[in-house]
Amino acid sequence: MLGLGIALLIGMVGASLWLVEKNDNYSRETADLRRIRSAILDVLTTLQDAETGQRGYLLTRREDYLAPYREALQTLAEKRERLVASVQNKPIYTGKLPILQTAIDAKIAEIGRTIDLVNAGRIDEAIDIVRADTGLIYMQEIRNTLDEFQDVTDDRLRVIVNDQLQAADNLRWVTIGGAIAIIAVVGGALFLIAKYVGELMRSREEVDSLNRGLEERVNERTRDLIRANQEIQRFAYIVTHDLRAPLVNIMGFLSEFEASLKPIESYVLADGTTLSENEIRDARLAVKEDLPEAIGFIRSSTRKMDQLINAILKISRDGRRKLQAEKVDLKELLAVAGASVQHQVSAVDGEIDVNVQPFTVISDRISLDQILGNLFDNAVKYQMKGRPLRISARIMPQGRGIVRLDITDNGRGIAEDDLERIFELFRRAGDQDQQGEGIGLAHVRSLIRNLGGDISVASELGKGSTFHLTLPTDLRKITRGNDI
Repeated sequence: MLGLGIALLIGMVGASLWLVEKNDNYSRETADLRRIRSAILDVLTTLQDAETGQRGYLLTRREDYLAPYREALQTLAEKRERLVASVQNKPIYTGKLPILQTAIDAKIAEIGRTIDLVNAGRIDEAIDIVRADTGLIYMQEIRNTLDEFQDVTDDRLRVIVNDQLQAADNLRWVTIGGAIAIIAVVGGALFLIAKYVGELMRSREEVDSLNRGLEERVNERTRDLIRANQEIQRFAYIVTHDLRAPLVNIMGFLSEFEASLKPIESYVLADGTTLSENEIRDARLAVKEDLPEAIGFIRSSTRKMDQLINAILKISRDGRRKLQAEKVDLKELLAVAGASVQHQVSAVDGEIDVNVQPFTVISDRISLDQILGNLFDNAVKYQMKGRPLRISARIMPQGRGIVRLDITDNGRGIAEDDLERIFELFRRAGDQDQQGEGIGLAHVRSLIRNLGGDISVASELGKGSTFHLTLPTDLRKITRGNDI
């Protein structure tokens, strides 16, 4: 029975590896398709810039309006090559490439001919070429081909996403099956052990003791899993909420951007028609105020998204870092953390009290440095103005291989409703008069839980806070059987 269970587990491991490899292939193809979409948009945008420069020059005969056209000529060849390279060996694209290349060449030639005629003083001839709609036909052909490329790409992306979801669903069921198989194997092993030692009272008592210990460990692990699942759900909500806000802003200002283009389009495509003062004023207002404002807000939103993503990556990298168990003197670490902010505390006539008894634990020094450094930095950052800052620390053994550190300050304090909220990612409490993204305490909680400990806070608004850290005295016992 055990052999059958092990064979079943091996089969499930193989299936899991196959599903993971399949998912990796989907990811690589997704990356290729995104590069194709980027190349398509680059070519289309460049051609539109060239056309914009042409129309502006025909209308004004000012050299500065040719800047987009000249820049487009300089980059178009490279972007065309990138598009060709992206779709090579893909017949669904390559069949239309000659048509696209011919249309692009013809459009560039048409733009260049009109500009040359204007330079030669033959403006009417240049305008006649534009009015003949030849360039419009070429541009429409280019847009149709690129739109078809993009539709094909988007259709394939949708298929890949569906396939990835299916693969993830299959992997989940394989994992559930593996868990059931593990439970069955463990249950079978316990049954055999109970059968063979049942005749010996002393052995039975030992087995009962082991079972009780195992049950307690299972309960502990179950509580850990429940807590981890709750944190994952909170994390998923926070991330989707905070990342969605900049996207909503971007979508809103893109709509404003599009609306602002209409008076400019009317101005640029007037084709000699006399415009009213309102139309001219609207076009200039869009160029001077509306478009720069929309672009500024879009840039701000994308910068916010970049900061949030970098914060998520930082916590993810720390969670994957291999822990190094070594002897660490907590008193020494507290002294180092205090020294790092001593000059700031002294500047407000404050003091730091880390006069504790030496206490050695076996843990990861880097993680503990980051935890204490964050807490001391927060104490300085959120001190009460006009009050000398006081920071103190205590070390208290808790029994059963656990030690507790208390870090106390007399700063602003935290409202009761925010005591748990401050440990959530991207969440901050109180007045937002300090720089930060709200990841410091979330990072601290992640680090200390990786060490097998936990953190909580007791605080009174306006009087100060005490952060309670619990930590196993020997990390190796927590990570036994795993790589540290």
